[in-house]
Amino acid sequence: MEKLKPLNQWLGWVAREMYRDGLLTREDAKRLLRNAAKPVNSSVHPYVSLADYGIINQKTGKPLTVESITEWVAARHGLDYLKIDPTKIDVGNVSELVSQAYASKHKILPVAVNGEQITFAVADPENDAWIEELQRLLRADIKRVHANPLDIQRYLFEFYGVNRSIQHAKAQHKGRLLDPILNLEQMVQLGARGDLSADDQHVINIVDWLLQYAFEQRASDIHLEPKRHESLVRFRIDGKLHQVYTFPAPVMAAVVSRIKILSRMDVTEKRKPQDGRIKTLSGQNREVELRVSTMPTAFGEKCVMRIFDPDAVVKTYRELGFSESEEATWQAMIDRPHGIVLVTGPTGSGKTTTLYSTLRRLATNEVNVSTVEDPIEMVFPELNQMQVNPKIGLNFADGIRTLMRQDPDIIMVGEIRDLETAQMAVQASLTGHLVLSTLHTNSAPGAINRLLDLGVPDYLLRSTLAGVIAQRLARKLCVHCRREVATDTTAWQALVHPFDMPAPATVHEKVGCIECRNTGYHGRLGVYEMMPVSESLRGHILANTPSEKITEAAMREGMKPLRLALAQHIIDGQTTLEEAIKLTPLMHQ
Repeated sequence: MEKLKPLNQWLGWVAREMYRDGLLTREDAKRLLRNAAKPVNSSVHPYVSLADYGIINQKTGKPLTVESITEWVAARHGLDYLKIDPTKIDVGNVSELVSQAYASKHKILPVAVNGEQITFAVADPENDAWIEELQRLLRADIKRVHANPLDIQRYLFEFYGVNRSIQHAKAQHKGRLLDPILNLEQMVQLGARGDLSADDQHVINIVDWLLQYAFEQRASDIHLEPKRHESLVRFRIDGKLHQVYTFPAPVMAAVVSRIKILSRMDVTEKRKPQDGRIKTLSGQNREVELRVSTMPTAFGEKCVMRIFDPDAVVKTYRELGFSESEEATWQAMIDRPHGIVLVTGPTGSGKTTTLYSTLRRLATNEVNVSTVEDPIEMVFPELNQMQVNPKIGLNFADGIRTLMRQDPDIIMVGEIRDLETAQMAVQASLTGHLVLSTLHTNSAPGAINRLLDLGVPDYLLRSTLAGVIAQRLARKLCVHCRREVATDTTAWQALVHPFDMPAPATVHEKVGCIECRNTGYHGRLGVYEMMPVSESLRGHILANTPSEKITEAAMREGMKPLRLALAQHIIDGQTTLEEAIKLTPLMHQ
C-alpha cells in the first residue's frame, strides 16, 4: 500500500482506536500493542495480519474479519464502504478508464461511472496523490470508496486480465441475458492474453498446451503437483495416472495462477482450498467443461482439473456398457411415474455420466426435470439445475423441498448423504415424483441397508424404492492390439466364485500399441449390477434383515452380481481377467 502506515505503527493505531470505540477488550488491545513492537511480516497485508489474530468484535460478538476491518477503517477516514459486487459493474466500460499498470500502482479499481463522476474503490484510504491527476485526465469528479484490499487485488486481475476472454464469450453467446462473470456457461477463449505483459505469454502458452494435450489424450483429470524442485504434471487416463511433464517450481506456481484466473478463483488467496470451473473449446471445436480444485501443500498450491466432456453423456445405453437385458431393466426402473431409483458405487465409477445420460433422455418437452447438485458437474439447457450452497444454508434437503414447489416430474438429487436428505427424497417420491440419486455403497443390495442405517423407516422404503444399480468402470481392451489366449481357469474361478459360470476356452489379453499408448487399454466401459425392487423383494426390506439375505433374494429375482457382469464382458472380449480381478476386491467386502 502506498501511504498506509507501516504495519507496526498501524497495529498500534488500531489497538488504541478500536479500544476507544469499544471494539476491543483491554487484553486484546494490549496484545496488539505488544505485537506492534515486534518485527512483522511486511508481505502480509495489515488487514489480513489483524484478522489472523482471531479477535472478537465486542460490539457484534463475531471475529474481526478483513471485511469488517475495512468497513471500520472506511468510517475512520470519512469514506463510504463498498463490498465489490462484479455483477453490478460494467467491466468493459470501467476497465477502459485507466490502465492496469496505473490501477495496480495506486491500488485503485474503477467501479462506477455516473454522469461526470467516476467512483474508484481504494485499498489505501490515505493515498490521494493520484486524484488530482486523474481528475485532469478524465475531466470528471473522482469519488473514493474503501473496499476490501484483497478484493481490489483480485478484481484487478479479473477485470483487466480476463476481460478480453469475457468479450469473446459474450460474442459466442450473443443474446443471453446472463452476467458474464458469474455465469457458469462462460466460454473461456484459450490463448486470449487480456492485459498481461509479454513476459506472461509463455505461461499462457503452457496452459493452452496443457489443456489441449489433455483433451487429445482423453484425460479425465489433470493433476498439477508442486514439489521442492521439479513439479509434476499428471493425467488420469482410463482410470490410471500418467506422468506427462515436469515444471520448475516457479513455472508451476505461475501456471496455477493462470488457471485460477481462468476459473475465476481468488488469485491472491493461496492459503485456503478453492473451487472453480472453466468452460472452453477443445482442438476439435467441441465444448468441454473443467471443474477446478486447488489446495495448499508443503510446496505450493496443488491443482486438479476434472474434465467433463458433454458428448460422453449423449451416448446410448449400449455405449455406456449396458447389455440388452440391462438396458431393458434400467428402462423399466426409470419409466415409473414415481419412486426412488438409486445409482451406487465409489467416487469415479461413472455414476454422474449414467445419471446425466438418463436425465437428458427423460427431459422431453412434456416433463419438468430438476436437479439439486453439489457441485453442478455439467450444465445442460434441458435441465433445471440448482447448486447446493452450505454457506447460505442451502443443503440437499432444502433443495428438494424447493424443487417440490416447482411442479417437477423428475427430481435428481446429487447424493443422499444424511437422514434429512433421504427423508425428503422419500417424501418427494410419496407425493408422485420420480427421484433419481446416488449413494456410496459397494453393491446394489447394500443401498437398502445404508438407507435403513441412516434412519429411513423400513415401511417407507418398501413403499418408495423402485430399483438400485451398482456400477464400476473397467478399462476396455484396445481393439487394435488385443490378442486371444487360452483362459487361465484358476483366475477365472477366483473371479466367478462362488457362482457357477463355466470358463470360456479363450479370452483376450492386453498387448499395447501406438493407439493405446502401449497400455493395452483404450477407454472404459460401465459394469452394472441391476436390482429392480419387485413385490417379492419388498418383503425382505426389514430393519434387521442382513444384507446377505437381501442379496440372496435379489439373485433369486434375477439380479446378476458385478462379478458375473464383469465375466460376461471378458467373454465378449471387452476387458481382461487381470482388470476384472483388480476390481473384484472392491465389490463384495
